[in-house]
Amino acid sequence: MTRVPELPAHTLRLSVAPMMDWTDRHCRAFHRLLAPEALLYTEMVHANAVIHGDRERLLGFDASEHPVALQLGGSEPALLAQASRIGADRGYDEINLNVGCPSDRVQAGRFGACLMKEPALVAECVAAMQDAVRVPVTVKCRLGVDELEDEAVFLAFIDTVAAAGCTRFIVHARKAWLQGLSPKENREIPPLRHDWVHRLKRERPQLCVVLNGGLREVDEVVAHCAVVDGVMIGRSAYHDPYRLHAMAVAVQGARPRSRAELLRAFFPYVESQLARGVALKHISRHLLGLFHGQPGGRLFRQRLSEGAPRPAAGLDLLAQALAATAGTPT
Repeated sequence: MTRVPELPAHTLRLSVAPMMDWTDRHCRAFHRLLAPEALLYTEMVHANAVIHGDRERLLGFDASEHPVALQLGGSEPALLAQASRIGADRGYDEINLNVGCPSDRVQAGRFGACLMKEPALVAECVAAMQDAVRVPVTVKCRLGVDELEDEAVFLAFIDTVAAAGCTRFIVHARKAWLQGLSPKENREIPPLRHDWVHRLKRERPQLCVVLNGGLREVDEVVAHCAVVDGVMIGRSAYHDPYRLHAMAVAVQGARPRSRAELLRAFFPYVESQLARGVALKHISRHLLGLFHGQPGGRLFRQRLSEGAPRPAAGLDLLAQALAATAGTPT
């Protein structure tokens, strides 16, 4: 099958991680304003859910979200291929296979991080997915799992999957303990080894390598972008959205905008969603951290948290919450 070109290099320099229960379509629409050229990811969706579930609820997105990637979970090549085709037909710019999630539910279903123990199966899945679509198929993985804490084993995993045609890897620079640690602990306790990811790029220059894990400061993001092809930001982008904007300004040359300006620019989207019957609380929960660390930030968060669940909550509540930050340095 003829392959389409990869996404532009400047797009890959900054991306926002797929985060369960967080990076839904409303979150992504907000993040698009913050980071105009970043690559956005859906929450992980299992291939079976894509095939048999409510596709509009699971896969629907606003055109403003482009470029946006669909992250799939699963380990059956045929099902992943079918789900990839559905995602590509709905307009996603990339299909990503999750080989990094360490939760018990994921392990029970034989997908996520436990697949790092089966590189040949991952390669088979990637090959089937690529045969099904004309958009890039990528892999998000860890450095290893459990006792597989060896750089040579990690590189062998990458080489096996790359031989199946995958050219872009997003690497969470920690291993995962599948027994004994919660998903939260797996994001914090295993040590970060950014140097492994740096060496992967240096020794496999033909691959596109994106670094994920522990990235919070603008300066360190800029520094890593000088070594690897891009960085993926997770919880720091969600809890402190303006930090994502600062990273986009530094890495991709976005025009700097104030917090107030960004929020006002989001009003038309909110208004359109309210007109479709979406409750404000489903949108406003992603905005709570916009004034994090700023005078008036607590009042902004309080007004949204208390007011948005009310049935009549509308755009005026956002305007009132913004007015409560009047005089806030931005």
